Amino acid sequence: MIKSLLIANRGEIACRIMRTARAMGIRTVAVYSDADAKALHVRQADEAVHIGASPARESYLVGEKIIAAAKQTGAEAIHPGYGFLSENAGFAQAVIDAGLIWVGPAPASITAMGLKDAAKERMIAAGVPVTPGYLGADQAPARLKAEADTIGYPVLIKAVAGGGGKGMRRVDDGTAFLDALESCKREAASSFGDDRVLIEKYILSPRHIEVQVFGDTHGNVVHLFERDCSLQRRHQKVIEEAPAPGMDERTRAELCAAAVRAAKAVDYVGAGTIEFIADASEGLRADRIWFMEMNTRLQVEHPVTEEITGVDLVEWQLRVASGEAIPLKQDELSINGWAMEARLYAEDPARGFLPSTGKLTDLHLDDQVARIETGVDRGSEVSPFYDPMIAKLVTKGATRDEAIERLAFTCDDTLTWPVRNNAGFLAALLRHPDFAAGRIDTGFIAREGDALLESATISDALLDTAAVSVFLASGGSRGAFDRHDEEASGDPWSDALGFRLNRAANTNVWMLADGELRQGDARARATGAGSLLWRSDDGTIIVDRGWPHIFAAPRTSGVAGATGGDGSILAPMPGRVTSVDVAAGDAVTKGQKLLTLEAMKMEHALTAPFDGVVAELNASAGEQVQVDAMLARIEPNQ
Repeated sequence: MIKSLLIANRGEIACRIMRTARAMGIRTVAVYSDADAKALHVRQADEAVHIGASPARESYLVGEKIIAAAKQTGAEAIHPGYGFLSENAGFAQAVIDAGLIWVGPAPASITAMGLKDAAKERMIAAGVPVTPGYLGADQAPARLKAEADTIGYPVLIKAVAGGGGKGMRRVDDGTAFLDALESCKREAASSFGDDRVLIEKYILSPRHIEVQVFGDTHGNVVHLFERDCSLQRRHQKVIEEAPAPGMDERTRAELCAAAVRAAKAVDYVGAGTIEFIADASEGLRADRIWFMEMNTRLQVEHPVTEEITGVDLVEWQLRVASGEAIPLKQDELSINGWAMEARLYAEDPARGFLPSTGKLTDLHLDDQVARIETGVDRGSEVSPFYDPMIAKLVTKGATRDEAIERLAFTCDDTLTWPVRNNAGFLAALLRHPDFAAGRIDTGFIAREGDALLESATISDALLDTAAVSVFLASGGSRGAFDRHDEEASGDPWSDALGFRLNRAANTNVWMLADGELRQGDARARATGAGSLLWRSDDGTIIVDRGWPHIFAAPRTSGVAGATGGDGSILAPMPGRVTSVDVAAGDAVTKGQKLLTLEAMKMEHALTAPFDGVVAELNASAGEQVQVDAMLARIEPNQ
């Protein structure tokens, strides 16, 4: 058995491999770039070696530095994880040539599956069904268009050396083919150094189904059943599950048998994934499922397979790399329950999924019902240099409905601050009726995108919930907030919340809600809004169905309707003015947006506190302002 292992990766996969290796008594070595000097995987390793500057091309993608680190620390083996150099046949060969153990398939197997056209030809020879298309060497534009015309539109142009959604174009008719081809070839050359393409029939109701396979050096190959990875955004997987919904036993048996034939055709050793595309317009049928490609490495979504089979795939990798046979035979493997994984990304869905980076000042990942795979903890820095995935949230249930419910609940209670994440988007996706019914394909998110963002808005009930917290955080008396019985709520003498004679039945609290001046009723005793409350230096953060919202007392010197002030609009925090929507002298109405301030990677709309006139305007677009700077002043109408 391997005694010492260097992990040529970072983030959650490095931590995942480390956890298994440690349980097996294997010493672990981490490598790290400048950006990752204090990263979790570095702190968890037995030893760590610095390999270069923050950009991956100067550190994690430099094979010579990684091999040197292994030699320096006495590591016997290198595990590439996924991404970076994991499917680089040249690096695999260099590791072997250096006298080290490569935890992965043979370089020849990586090469055989690395080029899509050659891989498909090999699959055809092995009796594995492939998508109708053109794989020829003649790359003349006229020939490629003629083949597309013969296949019939829509077609998909794909870079031969592509991956990750790059070098792909859908073409719906012949008039657009040549322009799409030129664009695809440019992107392929830039991304992969190879502008060759193949043409495939585009499937109109596609499902992405993949099969986990595993081989050893003793000639054994098994499958560990299928996963469904159809929920994708811009060709990137978002939610994966195992088994695939709607898969019957006959189709499963034929699909998995084809996957094993594919792995055997390249003498595969270790963990790999055979990816198929299915035409789901008439349900999942074996004669409508075709080979796409093989990933010659561990997949991001491997935990769902582990959950339904009870197998530790990393342990199997390490055992097989040490020369052992696969621990279980095919008839000893079975499906138990349903598992689902959501990828938690550092991005802001409400702002077009823009990346979000920075220090995780606050972090809450609920591990009560979910398996959390992460490479960060509180205080970690989310860097702009690498993949934006913060964590993988994995749940298991006896049924698919149970797995969905548990995962949605976990997303509801997820917080990363001030770094934004897609938990609210994931929760909405999981609760969509079509997803719950298994009516999905790879275009689902693109079609339903706007609807999935509707839950990001602040409801009246959430404003009422926030009103209580803002009032108390700003020094208000607790009074009736500790009393929930009907008698107490009707007793003015036991209620110290801003008590005055003849006051109105409600108690309105003005607050900045995600930077916009809003009002809530602190007596409404709202229920069902917000599942996680968090105190921050910037205010009170309430997570509602996975979406974080920040509430704070207004920093103006007085907003009419709140404290009867003079209508001054002050900057609630340091930031940059991104737009000014009014001019001095303009008439404005209550709630009208005056200007927008960008702070903490968020845009905060500052609005008029009442009907009136812009008496002063001291801000211009692009200007940096400090907290409490007076940006505008509104005079009320007489």
